[in-house]
Amino acid sequence: MAKVGDTVRFLNSVGGGRIVRIDGNIAHVEDADGFEVPALLRECVVVMEASAAAAPAPATATTPKEKANKEKTKEPELPRVETPDGDKINVVMAFEATDLKSLSNSEFDVVLVNDSNYFLNFTFATRAEDENKWTLRRAGTVEPNIVLTMCTLASSELNTIDRAMIQIISYKDDKSYECKAPVSVETKIDNTKFFKLHCFKSNPYFDTPVIAVDIIKDDKAAVAMSINAAELQNAIREKRDNVTSAQRKAAKSRRASKNDILEVDLHITELLDNTSGLSRADMLNRQIDEFRRVMDENLRNHGRKIVFIHGKGEGVLRQALLKELTHRYKGHDVSDASFREYGFGATQVVIR
Repeated sequence: MAKVGDTVRFLNSVGGGRIVRIDGNIAHVEDADGFEVPALLRECVVVMEASAAAAPAPATATTPKEKANKEKTKEPELPRVETPDGDKINVVMAFEATDLKSLSNSEFDVVLVNDSNYFLNFTFATRAEDENKWTLRRAGTVEPNIVLTMCTLASSELNTIDRAMIQIISYKDDKSYECKAPVSVETKIDNTKFFKLHCFKSNPYFDTPVIAVDIIKDDKAAVAMSINAAELQNAIREKRDNVTSAQRKAAKSRRASKNDILEVDLHITELLDNTSGLSRADMLNRQIDEFRRVMDENLRNHGRKIVFIHGKGEGVLRQALLKELTHRYKGHDVSDASFREYGFGATQVVIR
């Protein structure tokens, strides 16, 4: 593990220098020009430890002839190899779980794939839905045909990220090249997908399943859907007042077990085909609407057992359901559903 004073080079990008301080898993590296560059500790490869760097080299006289001979014996730099299709830029952003077997406890590496013969200067920033300003997560350069880890997010951070933005300028530093337009792509991040294994898909750039988003496809920027305020309000109103026939059919066909238990999955991805443009509050309201609809339909079915599957998460939806059951639907039997069948993420209601 690199430490303060070590001289390092960056694993997945150009540059390096001496580590002047370490904050958590971020190393601050002073380059040859005296500027501090933040980098992930695990991307810092030690080329000289602090003790060796501090120790002065023994003074030896070097004649001009010896100096010339040393310069002649320097290994030439290997030529940069370009791929046949690399002059069309393809860029992918992917979220890679560090522990696919335990997504609720996993961290997530945010990875940038540069599938092209171009250098890419990039910035990566995020924000919450209700914020107007962005938070810079990483800025730097990714070399041609390289996969770069931009940052690592804890699972707790995902709830504060609803949108991501990547801005890119491309160039070649060793030859003439076709100029590509600068790219700025903003994309919606569906937080719920990070805790569902089936949302992680195989991808040609990775050995393990990931959640991938196209940023540039054959030189063309991916454009996130834009919705103005009026359109958003209309969409929310339609989703609340006019549930589509397909959604009604899906809600009514919740499978029942041998004990005639009605299971209702309240995960937002089960209720809506598309959550683009919706805030967490909008999604929570939609989940509460579905809960009320099911309760109202079964109020006369005395003895009916209903299991509402809400997931563990931060417990916001579960607390909202308990509030409804305490005030609006009081008098029914409420308990946690079977841990063996549902884990910690379900509440059982028996209609009385």
